[in-house]
Amino acid sequence: MTDSQKAPVLSNIDERHGVKLICSYCRNHVPNIVEDFASGDMVCGDCGLVLGDRIIDTRSEWRTFADSEGDDPSRVGTVANPLLDGDQLDTMIGRGANDGGLSRGLNRIQGLTKEHQSDHALVLSYREITALCEAFELPKSIVDIAKQLYKKVADDNLQRGRNNNAVMAVCIFLACRQGEAPRTFKEVCAVTKVGIREISRTLKVLKGKLSADSGLTSSKDLIERFCSNLKLDNEVWRVSRMLNETAADLDNITGKNPMSIASACIFMASQLVGNARSTKVISEVSGIGESTIKATYKILYASRKELLTAEFMKHNPNVSESNLDAL
Repeated sequence: MTDSQKAPVLSNIDERHGVKLICSYCRNHVPNIVEDFASGDMVCGDCGLVLGDRIIDTRSEWRTFADSEGDDPSRVGTVANPLLDGDQLDTMIGRGANDGGLSRGLNRIQGLTKEHQSDHALVLSYREITALCEAFELPKSIVDIAKQLYKKVADDNLQRGRNNNAVMAVCIFLACRQGEAPRTFKEVCAVTKVGIREISRTLKVLKGKLSADSGLTSSKDLIERFCSNLKLDNEVWRVSRMLNETAADLDNITGKNPMSIASACIFMASQLVGNARSTKVISEVSGIGESTIKATYKILYASRKELLTAEFMKHNPNVSESNLDAL
């Protein structure tokens, strides 16, 4: 073999970027290697020399052995779900129509196994959590947090002897806090149909076991959501937020319910901007009684000189103190 016929030697740069597989007989610079997965051979497409045998087909197997083709004929399975137990490599037995009831009987027997019952209970709980979170219009990230918290409860068997609906409600409540989209007890109770005492009692037990900080609901977290539900513009939301930040320094407002403070700030801001909302409408959205909103508003109105400073009025030129109602 002459020097011109010798196979090229890989340089250092070629070695760093990878090695090219060529036929030992043809030695073509542009190899034509064919992988025949049916026979398990790797063959040169130019001369037919078998370069390897018993190769493994690493591709997905898109075949189905069902009587009828379905929407997804794959037999590769889905990804493992970290929220379920076990390796999840078991086979699910369906219910055939023309097998004399054999598959139906096998399906019933499989459903009686302990592992299947455990996963089935978790799946049902996850579906319920998803449905409740959808009622709150929560993002998927918070739904996943709620499911993870419930999985911890199930792993430690903390739900035994407790109302499962209350456990799910607490998981959603804690997930909202961790996801920075807090919901109040009243809102959780309204959606989950669980009493506030039951949720409070379950929360006290699970909060320490889950090492989850329930935090405190601040009026700042509620103002944006209340304004959105009231269909108020950004100006009212901005003024309400500024009023809330200033009101936090008032001595006579300390200790008030954050929901009542948020409602009173929105009521006051809507009047200042000239897009007033009645206490009745705000009460229906926030869940706070009209009398409570009015009582908190009177405190803000009495301290209006401290709230409506010159700097405040400068940043909000459309605000007018004359629009305020003394109630």
